[in-house]
Amino acid sequence: MLSNKKESGVLHKAKKLGIKRVYIDNKNIKDGDFLIRYLSDYNIDLIVLAGFLALIPSKLVNTYKNRIINIHPALLPKYGGKGMYGDKVHKAVLQNKDAESGISIHYVNEKYDEGNIILQTRCPVYQTDSVETLAERIHKLEYRYYPQCIEHLIELDLL
Repeated sequence: MLSNKKESGVLHKAKKLGIKRVYIDNKNIKDGDFLIRYLSDYNIDLIVLAGFLALIPSKLVNTYKNRIINIHPALLPKYGGKGMYGDKVHKAVLQNKDAESGISIHYVNEKYDEGNIILQTRCPVYQTDSVETLAERIHKLEYRYYPQCIEHLIELDLL
């Protein structure tokens, strides 16, 4: 488990589960050569992003083409791009009175949220929704479909 935040929840969860965890500072996160060497040392063949808000270095994207995936809390291409994450996405969905929202699981390229879509799944947006209730519904989709998608990619050896 790798994170660019020393106190990230994922590192704490990994520690509890006995999973190797590593903090890498933002300088090295932006260094494609460093990341490629580091990931190669551990024979990593799939990079799964969750809550990672920085662009992935081009060199890493090219080395791991179609082997870096991310999840986004909206139906891309709507509400994607720099600065569109978490509650900001849900606020935009509600402000625009969209009838539905959902999640997008996609390959990562050199731009924010523009990689090819692997899977999208939808949920209704209710007139009574708040950011919190919509976020809760979206989280349920993420928790259900992201692990399934990862397993599916591994089983099909699409990496």
